[in-house]
Amino acid sequence: MIEQNATTDHSDSLSKWIREHWLIIFAVGYGIWVWMPFLAPIFMRFGWEAPADMIYFLYSFFCHQMPQRSYFLFGPKTSYSLIEIQTAWIDTINPLILRKFNGSTAMGWKIAWSDRMIFFYGGIWVFSLFWWQLRNWVKRLPWWGLILLLLPIALDGGTHFISDLAGIGQGFRDSNFWLSELTKQSLSPTFYAGDALGSFNAWMRIISGLLAGLGLVWFGFPYIAEIFSAD
Repeated sequence: MIEQNATTDHSDSLSKWIREHWLIIFAVGYGIWVWMPFLAPIFMRFGWEAPADMIYFLYSFFCHQMPQRSYFLFGPKTSYSLIEIQTAWIDTINPLILRKFNGSTAMGWKIAWSDRMIFFYGGIWVFSLFWWQLRNWVKRLPWWGLILLLLPIALDGGTHFISDLAGIGQGFRDSNFWLSELTKQSLSPTFYAGDALGSFNAWMRIISGLLAGLGLVWFGFPYIAEIFSAD
């Protein structure tokens, strides 16, 4: 009977600790998962190909890892155009082949997240820490606010998907001719075309990823907090 009470007390203490520190558990556990893709190029830089390949393989189930829509570390440039990748590796528009390019000693090595996923998944992690500090002053986001914040990533991701059906590098989101006409070509040609850092497509993936991450945290975390605070 005494042992049973001790076990119950221990279980209650553990349960209480989890309820009080659930965000720390999330920040550590989810943070490891979110930021591990940055280890892949670091491992490649030091010649540790086996653990790097394991990371690339694991995260390929969560991200398309297209190199022209990814960031590179330890190279002369942070991002490369489709033409640059085709020239350096294989002249193909097959996405299943393109995604296998992880980089080289000359170009640097690809992070195992695409640019959108860095800001979407990473945004959730960062915004969760901000929410915790502001939770007593910020009201819960209503459902329609969540829809508004998810709409950009749905539109941008959806139009990218439709555009890619014409072939990687061949669709309307690759040239963005429609945007250049709307703005009367007032901006640099490099802003309209392609996926490189600084282009319209790159900015849309960054912004839509951040907005989606913000919406999920702002809407969902107050509910999670209520669950863990309930007796």
